[in-house]
Amino acid sequence: MPALWLFTDARRLADPCQAVARLPKGLAGVVLRHDRAQGRLDLGRRLAALCRARRLVLVVAGDPALAARLRAGLHLRGGRHAGPARRRPGLLTSSAHGTVELRRARSAGAALVFLSPVFPTASHPGAAWLGPRRWTSLALHAGLPVLALGGVDGASAAALPRRICRGAGAISALAGGD
Repeated sequence: MPALWLFTDARRLADPCQAVARLPKGLAGVVLRHDRAQGRLDLGRRLAALCRARRLVLVVAGDPALAARLRAGLHLRGGRHAGPARRRPGLLTSSAHGTVELRRARSAGAALVFLSPVFPTASHPGAAWLGPRRWTSLALHAGLPVLALGGVDGASAAALPRRICRGAGAISALAGGD
């Protein structure tokens, strides 16, 4: 299971292919969001090919049909299915922002969950964030592997306990200055 994940973001990382190409071969994952972006299918195809070539895991956020089309895993938002899955994805991941969503992700069968936002993040400026203590408390009772998301970089990740934090997802920290 990868410990390092790049989340795509249409606003902050319009074309994530260069960032994906820099991820460590065989050791990372990509969560395709780009929800309402024009050309999402084309981007998904390019990312799927790149991920296969680099042995990276690809999951598609909130779109079981696209995940099936790309032969990718599925990423649930808050543990919720966006619609009927046509097939069981290779990997089921989820986001969560608190106890209820952690339970929902576990009930949905997620293999791992991204608990966020741990720290202030440019993705949601001004939004409330958990902080290391609350994040750790929630992660301890999650019942599945928990990764950190939201304002995570090399320095901030050091504030989270290694025995509990199974990895991290990021945009800016992996985008190479984008």
